[in-house]
Amino acid sequence: MSHSDDWQPSATRTRLSERAALLRRAREFFAARSVLEVDTPMVVNAPVSDVHIHSATVDLAGEPRSRQRAPAAPLYLHTSPEYAMKRLLAAGSGDIFQICHVVRGNERGRLHNPEFTLIEWYRIGFSLGELMDEVDALVRTLLGAAAPGASEQISYREAFLRELGLDPLTASTGELAQAAAPLGFRDPDGALDRDGWLELLMSGRVGPRLGRERLTFVNSYPASQAALAQLDPADARVAQRFELYGQGIELGNGFHELAAEPEQRARFVRDNEERRRRGLPVAALDERLLAALAAGLPGCCGVALGFDRIVMGATGATHIDEVLSFPTGRA
Repeated sequence: MSHSDDWQPSATRTRLSERAALLRRAREFFAARSVLEVDTPMVVNAPVSDVHIHSATVDLAGEPRSRQRAPAAPLYLHTSPEYAMKRLLAAGSGDIFQICHVVRGNERGRLHNPEFTLIEWYRIGFSLGELMDEVDALVRTLLGAAAPGASEQISYREAFLRELGLDPLTASTGELAQAAAPLGFRDPDGALDRDGWLELLMSGRVGPRLGRERLTFVNSYPASQAALAQLDPADARVAQRFELYGQGIELGNGFHELAAEPEQRARFVRDNEERRRRGLPVAALDERLLAALAAGLPGCCGVALGFDRIVMGATGATHIDEVLSFPTGRA
């Protein structure tokens, strides 16, 4: 497509209007609950360490470097406002939410654009169940008439047993690989570890079957996939983490937030070790986040929702470009 054609937005005027209305509705939802809206930087000093998320680097020409940073230290576009929002929580902000653009590399397709919008919020003193109830209320508020029937909450283990007849907590790597065979994926070099197979199965076989008749909350993810969530004190094999699915699409990811600085530091170190093993970029840890955790993160639960996907569901759009003014390809 020539530039004489692609200067125009990919979303229609009607879709842009619908998107704006949903943004207003989301802010009204949080205002009614006295949750403070905050605004944190998009350009940050440390990327996430998660091996599945790819941070974009930034070169600010002529930007003087802080004495606290090495002169060559890069900057990044945030992939989530999570780290900055946790620093606000540790500083006494109380309940907070943010609606912001984030950027992630290697993401483009019907449901993905490298730059997209998240609604992220944190509730002090909430249990994970209470947060799931609030997520359900917000998503239904935004979907309106497009909202499906009564929601369900199932464990990660129950989801695998129901959809594949496979127990993800006890199945061998060979059994996981066999279950992935219908996807046509082969791993002759043995590059995938156990979590790699589980994530492949969730994204390719289990997730697409979830949320077809109702919104589906999948909780109690394997402890090895805890990310920034606490482990379940009643069952150390699983983490206090959930994901929300609607029409086979992942809409959100929530945690009972890990507050222990030593454990979070250890997880970041393990992430970086895995990044080195995979030949991925490795960066210094976010010491400001770790300092905030050491100072004291209040007990809280948090969640991030993919706003663009919610807009797709509410408007009947079939491609993310239909709800964006300018996707990255024509930005």
